[in-house]
Amino acid sequence: MTYVVHSGEHREARFGFIVSKQVGGAVVRNTVRRRLKAICAEALPSVRSGADIVIRALPSSATAEFADLRSQVVRCLEKRAS
Repeated sequence: MTYVVHSGEHREARFGFIVSKQVGGAVVRNTVRRRLKAICAEALPSVRSGADIVIRALPSSATAEFADLRSQVVRCLEKRAS
């Protein structure tokens, strides 16, 4: 689930992540967060400047393959943050 707000400021996009205990234990949550950070770092050049993006990880993200997670995040960013 992705939330995007365009501030209109001239700066790089900022990302925030919500990974609740429903996703799993601390190790699983941190793994999901690190994967999301890596995906967003790759996608940063294609995101509109000044955007504030919050990604909420669903429980299914704990068992998702990295490639599947990447395709879902990139698809959401293309629709909402480009």
